[in-house]
Amino acid sequence: MRIGRYDNPYKCVSFDAISPRVRQEPVMLEAADGGISSGVLYTTGRHRTVVCFMHPKADMSRHYAIPAIVDAGFAAFGQNSRWVNNDELCVHETLLLDVAAGLLHLREIGFERIILVGNSGGGSLYAFYQAQATTTPPGRLTHTPAGDALDLNEHDLPAADGFVHMAAHLGEGRILMSMIDPSVTDERDPLSCDLSLDPFHPDNGYQRPPASSHYSPAFVETYRQAQRARVERIDAIARAALGRRGEARTAIGESEFHHRPWAEQAPQLRAAVVCPYIVVYRTEADLRAFDLELDPSQRDAGSLFSYRPDLTNYMEFGFGRVCTPRSWLSTWSGISSNADFLKNAPMIEVPSLVVFYDGDNAIFPSDSRAAFDALGAEDKELFSVPGDHYGFAVGTQERTGARAALDIVNRWLHDHFPV
Repeated sequence: MRIGRYDNPYKCVSFDAISPRVRQEPVMLEAADGGISSGVLYTTGRHRTVVCFMHPKADMSRHYAIPAIVDAGFAAFGQNSRWVNNDELCVHETLLLDVAAGLLHLREIGFERIILVGNSGGGSLYAFYQAQATTTPPGRLTHTPAGDALDLNEHDLPAADGFVHMAAHLGEGRILMSMIDPSVTDERDPLSCDLSLDPFHPDNGYQRPPASSHYSPAFVETYRQAQRARVERIDAIARAALGRRGEARTAIGESEFHHRPWAEQAPQLRAAVVCPYIVVYRTEADLRAFDLELDPSQRDAGSLFSYRPDLTNYMEFGFGRVCTPRSWLSTWSGISSNADFLKNAPMIEVPSLVVFYDGDNAIFPSDSRAAFDALGAEDKELFSVPGDHYGFAVGTQERTGARAALDIVNRWLHDHFPV
Protein backbone atom coordinates (compact mmCIF):
# COMPACT_ATOMS: atom_id res chain seq x y z
CA MET A 1 0.00 0.00 0.00
CA ARG A 2 1.17 3.50 -0.81
CA ILE A 3 2.37 5.41 2.29
CA GLY A 4 2.66 8.97 0.96
CA ARG A 5 -0.60 10.69 0.03
CA TYR A 6 0.82 13.02 -2.66
CA ASP A 7 3.33 12.94 -5.46
CA ASN A 8 3.85 16.66 -4.88
CA PRO A 9 0.94 18.90 -3.84
CA TYR A 10 2.83 22.04 -4.93
CA LYS A 11 3.47 21.28 -8.61
CA CYS A 12 -0.10 20.75 -9.80
CA VAL A 13 -0.80 24.34 -10.82
CA SER A 14 0.36 26.30 -13.86
CA PHE A 15 1.23 29.98 -13.89
CA ASP A 16 1.76 29.91 -17.67
CA ALA A 17 -1.81 30.99 -18.41
CA ILE A 18 -1.52 34.27 -16.50
CA SER A 19 -1.99 37.10 -18.97
CA PRO A 20 1.25 38.74 -20.16
CA ARG A 21 -0.38 42.06 -19.19
CA VAL A 22 -0.03 41.01 -15.55
CA ARG A 23 3.38 41.93 -14.18
CA GLN A 24 5.01 39.55 -11.71
CA GLU A 25 7.04 41.90 -9.55
CA PRO A 26 9.51 40.63 -6.95
CA VAL A 27 9.11 42.57 -3.70
CA MET A 28 11.65 42.83 -0.89
CA LEU A 29 10.37 44.13 2.44
CA GLU A 30 12.08 45.30 5.61
CA ALA A 31 9.98 45.13 8.75
CA ALA A 32 10.11 47.69 11.53
CA ASP A 33 12.59 45.54 13.46
CA GLY A 34 14.85 45.08 10.42
CA GLY A 35 13.58 41.61 9.50
CA ILE A 36 13.54 40.81 5.77
CA SER A 37 10.64 39.14 4.00
CA SER A 38 9.83 38.89 0.32
CA GLY A 39 7.09 38.10 -2.14
CA VAL A 40 5.72 38.41 -5.64
CA LEU A 41 3.07 40.98 -6.60
CA TYR A 42 0.82 40.09 -9.56
CA THR A 43 -0.80 43.24 -11.00
CA THR A 44 -1.44 45.27 -14.13
CA GLY A 45 -0.87 48.49 -12.23
CA ARG A 46 -4.57 49.43 -12.52
CA HIS A 47 -5.91 47.22 -9.75
CA ARG A 48 -7.29 48.84 -6.61
CA THR A 49 -7.95 45.62 -4.68
CA VAL A 50 -5.15 43.20 -3.78
CA VAL A 51 -5.60 39.71 -2.35
CA CYS A 52 -2.81 38.61 0.00
CA PHE A 53 -1.45 35.19 0.92
CA MET A 54 1.05 34.42 3.68
CA HIS A 55 1.98 31.48 5.89
CA PRO A 56 4.39 31.26 8.84
CA LYS A 57 6.60 28.80 6.98
CA ALA A 58 5.35 27.85 3.51
CA ASP A 59 6.25 29.60 0.25
CA MET A 60 3.16 31.59 -0.76
CA SER A 61 4.70 33.43 -3.72
CA ARG A 62 3.22 30.82 -6.10
CA HIS A 63 0.15 29.72 -4.18
CA TYR A 64 -2.25 27.62 -6.23
CA ALA A 65 -5.04 30.21 -5.84
CA ILE A 66 -3.10 33.08 -7.41
CA PRO A 67 -3.76 32.37 -11.14
CA ALA A 68 -7.52 32.16 -10.52
CA ILE A 69 -7.52 35.32 -8.39
CA VAL A 70 -5.62 37.25 -11.05
CA ASP A 71 -7.84 35.87 -13.82
CA ALA A 72 -10.88 37.14 -11.87
CA GLY A 73 -9.56 40.70 -12.12
CA PHE A 74 -7.77 41.19 -8.79
CA ALA A 75 -4.15 41.82 -7.94
CA ALA A 76 -2.50 39.15 -5.80
CA PHE A 77 0.43 39.31 -3.41
CA GLY A 78 2.11 36.10 -2.29
CA GLN A 79 4.36 36.97 0.63
CA ASN A 80 6.97 34.76 2.26
CA SER A 81 7.86 35.35 5.89
CA ARG A 82 11.37 35.87 7.22
CA TRP A 83 11.21 32.22 8.31
CA VAL A 84 10.09 30.63 5.05
CA ASN A 85 10.86 26.88 5.25
CA ASN A 86 12.26 27.39 8.76
CA ASP A 87 9.61 27.43 11.45
CA GLU A 88 12.11 26.03 13.94
CA LEU A 89 12.73 29.68 14.88
CA CYS A 90 9.24 31.05 14.17
CA VAL A 91 7.85 33.55 16.68
CA HIS A 92 4.36 34.60 15.61
CA GLU A 93 4.47 37.99 17.32
CA THR A 94 7.49 38.89 15.18
CA LEU A 95 5.74 37.62 12.05
CA LEU A 96 3.09 40.31 12.55
CA LEU A 97 5.78 42.86 11.70
CA ASP A 98 6.36 41.07 8.37
CA VAL A 99 2.63 41.15 7.61
CA ALA A 100 2.56 44.85 8.48
CA ALA A 101 5.51 45.55 6.17
CA GLY A 102 3.59 43.93 3.32
CA LEU A 103 0.38 45.85 3.96
CA LEU A 104 2.20 49.16 4.40
CA HIS A 105 3.93 48.64 1.06
CA LEU A 106 0.66 47.80 -0.68
CA ARG A 107 -1.00 50.90 0.75
CA GLU A 108 1.95 53.07 -0.28
CA ILE A 109 1.81 51.94 -3.91
CA GLY A 110 -1.89 52.77 -4.17
CA PHE A 111 -4.02 49.76 -3.29
CA GLU A 112 -7.25 50.93 -1.69
CA ARG A 113 -8.56 47.57 -0.47
CA ILE A 114 -6.54 44.71 0.98
CA ILE A 115 -8.03 41.24 1.46
CA LEU A 116 -6.26 38.63 3.58
CA VAL A 117 -6.66 35.02 2.43
CA GLY A 118 -5.41 32.69 5.15
CA ASN A 119 -4.83 29.18 3.85
CA SER A 120 -3.79 26.39 6.25
CA GLY A 121 -1.46 28.03 8.81
CA GLY A 122 -2.03 31.40 7.16
CA GLY A 123 -5.55 31.58 8.61
CA SER A 124 -4.48 31.81 12.24
CA LEU A 125 -1.53 34.06 11.35
CA TYR A 126 -3.74 36.57 9.53
CA ALA A 127 -6.41 36.38 12.25
CA PHE A 128 -3.77 37.15 14.87
CA TYR A 129 -2.56 40.07 12.77
CA GLN A 130 -6.02 41.54 12.13
CA ALA A 131 -6.92 41.22 15.82
CA GLN A 132 -3.82 43.12 16.89
CA ALA A 133 -4.16 45.66 14.08
CA THR A 134 -7.68 46.57 15.19
CA THR A 135 -6.77 46.71 18.88
CA THR A 136 -6.29 50.31 19.95
CA PRO A 137 -2.94 51.00 21.67
CA PRO A 138 -1.96 50.52 24.43
CA GLY A 139 -4.09 47.38 24.38
CA ARG A 140 -1.85 45.35 22.05
CA LEU A 141 0.58 42.66 23.18
CA THR A 142 3.87 43.81 24.64
CA HIS A 143 5.66 40.47 25.09
CA THR A 144 5.94 37.07 23.42
CA PRO A 145 4.90 33.93 25.33
CA ALA A 146 8.60 33.41 26.09
CA GLY A 147 8.66 36.74 27.91
CA ASP A 148 10.69 38.60 25.29
CA ALA A 149 9.78 42.27 24.91
CA LEU A 150 7.99 43.03 21.64
CA ASP A 151 5.63 45.96 22.08
CA LEU A 152 3.16 45.91 19.20
CA ASN A 153 1.74 49.22 20.44
CA GLU A 154 4.85 50.89 19.02
CA HIS A 155 4.28 49.69 15.46
CA ASP A 156 2.03 50.71 12.56
CA LEU A 157 -0.22 47.75 11.83
CA PRO A 158 -2.66 48.72 9.05
CA ALA A 159 -5.86 46.70 9.17
CA ALA A 160 -7.20 44.74 6.20
CA ASP A 161 -10.59 45.27 4.54
CA GLY A 162 -11.69 41.65 4.15
CA PHE A 163 -10.81 38.22 5.51
CA VAL A 164 -10.96 34.75 3.94
CA HIS A 165 -10.31 31.57 5.94
CA MET A 166 -9.65 28.94 3.24
CA ALA A 167 -8.88 25.35 4.26
CA ALA A 168 -7.33 26.86 7.36
CA HIS A 169 -6.92 25.39 10.82
CA LEU A 170 -7.38 27.07 14.19
CA GLY A 171 -3.69 27.66 14.87
CA GLU A 172 -0.47 25.65 14.85
CA GLY A 173 -0.82 25.14 18.58
CA ARG A 174 -4.39 23.89 18.33
CA ILE A 175 -3.74 21.56 15.43
CA LEU A 176 -0.66 20.11 17.11
CA MET A 177 -2.66 19.60 20.31
CA SER A 178 -5.01 17.38 18.31
CA MET A 179 -2.18 15.57 16.49
CA ILE A 180 0.45 15.02 19.18
CA ASP A 181 0.86 11.43 20.35
CA PRO A 182 0.23 11.33 24.11
CA SER A 183 1.57 7.79 24.50
CA VAL A 184 5.16 9.14 24.49
CA THR A 185 6.53 8.58 27.99
CA ASP A 186 10.07 9.91 27.51
CA GLU A 187 10.62 13.03 25.40
CA ARG A 188 14.16 11.84 24.66
CA ASP A 189 13.04 8.46 23.30
CA PRO A 190 10.91 8.38 20.12
CA LEU A 191 9.99 4.74 20.76
CA SER A 192 8.81 5.14 24.35
CA CYS A 193 5.14 4.24 24.67
CA ASP A 194 2.33 3.90 27.17
CA LEU A 195 0.35 1.13 25.48
CA SER A 196 -2.87 2.19 27.18
CA LEU A 197 -2.70 5.44 25.18
CA ASP A 198 -1.22 4.06 21.96
CA PRO A 199 -3.56 5.17 19.12
CA PHE A 200 -2.13 2.40 16.91
CA HIS A 201 -2.80 -0.51 19.26
CA PRO A 202 -5.67 -2.80 18.20
CA ASP A 203 -6.81 -3.13 21.82
CA ASN A 204 -7.55 0.60 21.80
CA GLY A 205 -9.61 0.43 18.60
CA TYR A 206 -7.03 0.87 15.83
CA GLN A 207 -7.41 -0.74 12.43
CA ARG A 208 -4.93 -0.32 9.63
CA PRO A 209 -6.06 2.00 6.77
CA PRO A 210 -7.96 1.87 4.48
CA ALA A 211 -10.22 0.42 7.17
CA SER A 212 -11.57 2.89 9.71
CA SER A 213 -10.55 2.56 13.35
CA HIS A 214 -13.16 2.70 16.11
CA TYR A 215 -12.23 4.33 19.42
CA SER A 216 -14.57 4.34 22.40
CA PRO A 217 -15.78 7.66 23.82
CA ALA A 218 -13.91 6.90 27.04
CA PHE A 219 -10.64 6.32 25.16
CA VAL A 220 -11.12 9.52 23.14
CA GLU A 221 -11.65 11.58 26.30
CA THR A 222 -8.65 10.06 28.07
CA TYR A 223 -6.52 10.50 24.95
CA ARG A 224 -7.41 14.19 24.57
CA GLN A 225 -6.62 14.85 28.24
CA ALA A 226 -3.27 13.10 27.84
CA GLN A 227 -2.48 15.18 24.74
CA ARG A 228 -2.95 18.35 26.75
CA ALA A 229 -0.81 16.94 29.53
CA ARG A 230 2.02 16.26 27.07
CA VAL A 231 1.83 19.83 25.73
CA GLU A 232 1.97 21.09 29.32
CA ARG A 233 5.05 18.92 29.87
CA ILE A 234 6.82 20.38 26.83
CA ASP A 235 5.80 23.90 27.89
CA ALA A 236 7.52 23.22 31.21
CA ILE A 237 10.67 22.03 29.38
CA ALA A 238 10.69 25.22 27.29
CA ARG A 239 10.16 27.52 30.25
CA ALA A 240 12.83 25.74 32.28
CA ALA A 241 15.35 26.29 29.48
CA LEU A 242 14.40 29.96 29.24
CA GLY A 243 14.61 30.25 33.02
CA ARG A 244 18.18 28.93 33.08
CA ARG A 245 19.17 31.38 30.38
CA GLY A 246 17.46 34.20 32.26
CA GLU A 247 19.35 33.36 35.44
CA ALA A 248 22.64 33.48 33.53
CA ARG A 249 21.76 36.86 32.01
CA THR A 250 20.94 38.21 35.44
CA ALA A 251 24.30 36.96 36.71
CA ILE A 252 26.33 38.62 33.97
CA GLY A 253 24.52 41.88 34.59
CA GLU A 254 25.83 42.13 38.12
CA SER A 255 28.39 44.89 38.63
CA GLU A 256 31.19 42.63 39.85
CA PHE A 257 30.76 39.99 37.14
CA HIS A 258 33.49 41.34 34.83
CA HIS A 259 35.97 41.37 37.67
CA ARG A 260 35.69 37.61 38.12
CA PRO A 261 38.23 35.20 36.62
CA TRP A 262 37.53 34.15 33.04
CA ALA A 263 37.01 30.57 34.18
CA GLU A 264 33.97 31.80 36.16
CA GLN A 265 32.71 34.21 33.46
CA ALA A 266 32.78 31.81 30.51
CA PRO A 267 30.13 29.31 31.69
CA GLN A 268 27.69 32.11 32.53
CA LEU A 269 28.28 33.92 29.23
CA ARG A 270 27.66 30.72 27.30
CA ALA A 271 24.57 29.90 29.32
CA ALA A 272 23.24 33.40 28.61
CA VAL A 273 23.28 32.91 24.85
CA VAL A 274 22.71 29.17 24.43
CA CYS A 275 19.64 28.17 22.42
CA PRO A 276 18.69 24.60 23.32
CA TYR A 277 16.43 22.88 20.82
CA ILE A 278 13.37 20.88 21.73
CA VAL A 279 12.68 17.76 19.66
CA VAL A 280 9.00 16.84 19.67
CA TYR A 281 8.58 13.26 18.52
CA ARG A 282 5.42 11.68 17.10
CA THR A 283 3.06 14.41 15.99
CA GLU A 284 0.87 12.57 13.49
CA ALA A 285 -1.70 10.98 15.74
CA ASP A 286 -5.05 12.76 15.56
CA LEU A 287 -7.69 10.13 16.27
CA ARG A 288 -9.93 11.70 13.63
CA ALA A 289 -7.40 10.67 10.98
CA PHE A 290 -8.08 7.01 11.79
CA ASP A 291 -11.67 6.87 13.07
CA LEU A 292 -13.93 8.22 10.32
CA GLU A 293 -16.89 8.36 12.70
CA LEU A 294 -15.19 11.08 14.73
CA ASP A 295 -16.08 14.45 13.18
CA PRO A 296 -17.63 12.75 10.10
CA SER A 297 -16.73 14.05 6.63
CA GLN A 298 -15.99 12.75 3.13
CA ARG A 299 -12.32 12.05 3.93
CA ASP A 300 -10.61 8.69 3.64
CA ALA A 301 -8.59 7.10 6.44
CA GLY A 302 -5.12 8.48 7.03
CA SER A 303 -3.43 11.75 7.94
CA LEU A 304 -2.65 14.91 5.97
CA PHE A 305 0.42 13.47 4.27
CA SER A 306 0.14 9.73 4.75
CA TYR A 307 -2.06 6.68 4.35
CA ARG A 308 0.06 4.96 7.03
CA PRO A 309 0.45 7.43 9.92
CA ASP A 310 1.19 4.45 12.18
CA LEU A 311 4.57 4.53 10.39
CA THR A 312 5.04 8.19 9.47
CA ASN A 313 4.26 9.17 13.06
CA TYR A 314 7.72 7.75 13.84
CA MET A 315 9.60 9.34 10.93
CA GLU A 316 11.81 12.43 11.01
CA PHE A 317 9.26 14.67 9.30
CA GLY A 318 6.38 16.11 11.29
CA PHE A 319 4.71 19.26 12.57
CA GLY A 320 6.69 21.04 15.27
CA ARG A 321 9.40 18.38 15.20
CA VAL A 322 12.29 20.72 16.09
CA CYS A 323 11.74 23.99 17.96
CA THR A 324 13.50 26.52 20.08
CA PRO A 325 11.79 27.21 23.41
CA ARG A 326 10.66 30.56 21.95
CA SER A 327 9.13 29.05 18.82
CA TRP A 328 7.46 26.23 20.73
CA LEU A 329 5.68 28.62 23.09
CA SER A 330 4.75 31.14 20.40
CA THR A 331 3.84 28.80 17.55
CA TRP A 332 3.31 25.17 18.52
CA SER A 333 1.98 25.21 22.07
CA GLY A 334 -1.79 24.91 22.12
CA ILE A 335 -1.66 26.35 25.63
CA SER A 336 0.76 29.27 25.32
CA SER A 337 0.50 30.48 21.71
CA ASN A 338 -1.24 33.81 21.00
CA ALA A 339 -1.89 32.72 17.41
CA ASP A 340 -5.11 31.01 18.44
CA PHE A 341 -7.84 31.60 15.87
CA LEU A 342 -10.73 31.21 18.29
CA LYS A 343 -9.27 33.87 20.59
CA ASN A 344 -8.57 36.34 17.79
CA ALA A 345 -11.56 35.81 15.49
CA PRO A 346 -14.07 37.81 17.59
CA MET A 347 -12.03 40.92 16.78
CA ILE A 348 -12.34 40.37 13.03
CA GLU A 349 -15.29 42.53 12.02
CA VAL A 350 -14.59 43.06 8.31
CA PRO A 351 -16.55 41.00 5.74
CA SER A 352 -15.41 37.40 6.13
CA LEU A 353 -15.62 34.11 4.28
CA VAL A 354 -14.88 30.58 5.51
CA VAL A 355 -14.34 27.87 2.87
CA PHE A 356 -13.30 24.32 3.72
CA TYR A 357 -12.82 21.05 1.89
CA ASP A 358 -15.14 18.26 3.05
CA GLY A 359 -12.47 15.55 2.62
CA ASP A 360 -9.64 17.34 4.45
CA ASN A 361 -7.53 14.99 6.59
CA ALA A 362 -6.22 17.75 8.89
CA ILE A 363 -8.96 20.38 9.11
CA PHE A 364 -12.30 18.87 9.96
CA PRO A 365 -15.86 20.20 9.62
CA SER A 366 -16.10 21.08 13.32
CA ASP A 367 -12.91 23.18 13.02
CA SER A 368 -14.31 25.26 10.17
CA ARG A 369 -17.71 25.68 11.81
CA ALA A 370 -15.97 26.79 15.01
CA ALA A 371 -13.95 29.31 12.96
CA PHE A 372 -17.12 30.66 11.36
CA ASP A 373 -18.96 30.93 14.66
CA ALA A 374 -16.03 32.73 16.31
CA LEU A 375 -15.70 35.47 13.68
CA GLY A 376 -16.91 38.84 14.94
CA ALA A 377 -18.11 39.98 11.50
CA GLU A 378 -21.83 40.44 10.95
CA ASP A 379 -21.22 39.91 7.23
CA LYS A 380 -19.83 36.38 7.05
CA GLU A 381 -20.44 33.25 4.98
CA LEU A 382 -19.55 29.56 5.28
CA PHE A 383 -19.12 27.08 2.42
CA SER A 384 -17.78 23.56 1.99
CA VAL A 385 -16.61 22.02 -1.27
CA PRO A 386 -15.54 18.47 -2.19
CA GLY A 387 -11.81 17.87 -1.87
CA ASP A 388 -8.89 17.23 0.43
CA HIS A 389 -6.64 19.76 2.14
CA TYR A 390 -4.90 20.87 -1.06
CA GLY A 391 -8.05 20.87 -3.15
CA PHE A 392 -7.52 17.51 -4.80
CA ALA A 393 -10.42 15.11 -5.24
CA VAL A 394 -10.13 12.68 -2.32
CA GLY A 395 -7.68 9.90 -3.07
CA THR A 396 -6.54 11.39 -6.39
CA GLN A 397 -3.99 13.82 -7.83
CA GLU A 398 -6.72 15.81 -9.62
CA ARG A 399 -7.21 19.35 -8.29
CA THR A 400 -10.95 19.59 -8.91
CA GLY A 401 -11.84 20.80 -5.42
CA ALA A 402 -9.57 23.83 -5.64
CA ARG A 403 -11.44 25.13 -8.70
CA ALA A 404 -14.75 24.92 -6.84
CA ALA A 405 -13.35 26.65 -3.77
CA LEU A 406 -11.82 29.45 -5.83
CA ASP A 407 -15.07 30.00 -7.72
CA ILE A 408 -16.69 30.71 -4.34
CA VAL A 409 -13.83 32.97 -3.25
CA ASN A 410 -13.94 34.95 -6.49
CA ARG A 411 -17.73 35.37 -6.39
CA TRP A 412 -17.44 36.60 -2.80
CA LEU A 413 -14.67 39.03 -3.75
CA HIS A 414 -16.72 40.45 -6.63
CA ASP A 415 -19.78 40.82 -4.41
CA HIS A 416 -17.91 42.69 -1.68
CA PHE A 417 -15.08 44.42 -3.57
CA PRO A 418 -16.21 44.95 -7.19
CA VAL A 419 -13.42 45.33 -9.75
